[in-house]
Amino acid sequence: MHALLNEGREAGASLPHSHTQLAWLEEPPPAVRAEEGGGECSVCRHLRAELASGERLVLERGGLVVLAAYGGRLPYELLIAPLEHPSETAFESELLAPALRLLSESLRRLHTLEGPVPVNAWLHDRGHWHFEVLPRLTVFAGIELGAGIYVNSVAPEAAAVALREAK
Repeated sequence: MHALLNEGREAGASLPHSHTQLAWLEEPPPAVRAEEGGGECSVCRHLRAELASGERLVLERGGLVVLAAYGGRLPYELLIAPLEHPSETAFESELLAPALRLLSESLRRLHTLEGPVPVNAWLHDRGHWHFEVLPRLTVFAGIELGAGIYVNSVAPEAAAVALREAK
């Protein structure tokens, strides 16, 4: 299953009102499988490094963390994840509702900074479940689409500071 949000026409929303979708897939999508590389959990490794640096930390609350994505594809890209490696899926976790509240709070903070913006968000529900949030403040062009090289005009460290200070 792939849970997602497409908010705004520029983010691919097919309906004019806010809504989420669940797509039932027979197997995990390639992006989720790529995170499962053998050995140590890639999300645990990433969280450990990010918390040690603290530069991209936006919020930490109730066993969850919000980070400005290291090497984000677009300004204010975020990761929301449990601090500890979960033993259950997101849909079985008591942390899912608080994670959704953090997602909502993160979007409110972003709207304070940038106004209403189109956004995509999705849940990776295998291994160390997490949300990825991709505000659509710029448009992917030839370098992003053709070469897979993303140009982000806001450093994630600056995005984290701005989001921490926004209320």
